[in-house]
Amino acid sequence: MTTIVNYYLAPQSPWTYLGHQRLMNMAQEAGAQVRVIPMDLGKVFPVSGGLPLGQRAPQRQAYRFVDLERFSKHLQLPVHLKPKFFPVAGDDAARLIIAADMHQGSAQAAKLAGAVLAAVWTQERNIADTQTLAELLSENQLDAACLEVSRSAEVQKRYDANTQEAIDVGVFGSPAYVIDGELFWGQDRLDFVSRKLLGK
Repeated sequence: MTTIVNYYLAPQSPWTYLGHQRLMNMAQEAGAQVRVIPMDLGKVFPVSGGLPLGQRAPQRQAYRFVDLERFSKHLQLPVHLKPKFFPVAGDDAARLIIAADMHQGSAQAAKLAGAVLAAVWTQERNIADTQTLAELLSENQLDAACLEVSRSAEVQKRYDANTQEAIDVGVFGSPAYVIDGELFWGQDRLDFVSRKLLGK
C-alpha cells in the first residue's frame, strides 16, 4: 500500500520553499505519494494562536532573518531575505495550485507549487499578479486553462475544505506534513519525515 504524505502549505512561505524539493525527493525515494494541500494561514492562525509576520515580536522577526540565512547556506538554496514582493497574498496562487491538481493531477500541482515558491524567494516575482501566475503555468508546461479554473466556486470550496482539514488535524503553520496521522511541522523536521517514510 502506497504511503500518503499530506503536505499542507502556504505558497508564500519561505520555509515551505526551503523544504519543497527535499520533500519531493524523499517521497520519490520512498515510493510515497504527496498530496499537495494549499491552505489559508489567515484562517489557520486565529485558531492556532499564530500571528502574521508583521505582528510578531521584533526579536522573533529579527531571528527569522538569521535562521533563513543559516538554512539557505546549509541547504545551498538561494533566498532573498527581503524579496521585492513580500509580504504577498498567497490566495490566488494557492487556488491555482488546487486548480492544477484538479485539472492535471498531484504531480503537476507539486511542480507548480515549487515554481510559485521559487518565484517569491529567488526570482522576486509577484505571485498575487495574474500575469505572473499565467507565466508560471506557461514556463512549467501546464495548461493555461488552470487560471480560469482557479477562479471557480469548486476551487474555492476545495481551498476552504483544505483549510478546515488542516485545522482539524492540528496544523498551525507552513509547511506541515502528516503521515499516518502523525504531524511534522517545518522543513527542519524533514529528517524525521524521511525516517517515517523509510520505516526507521
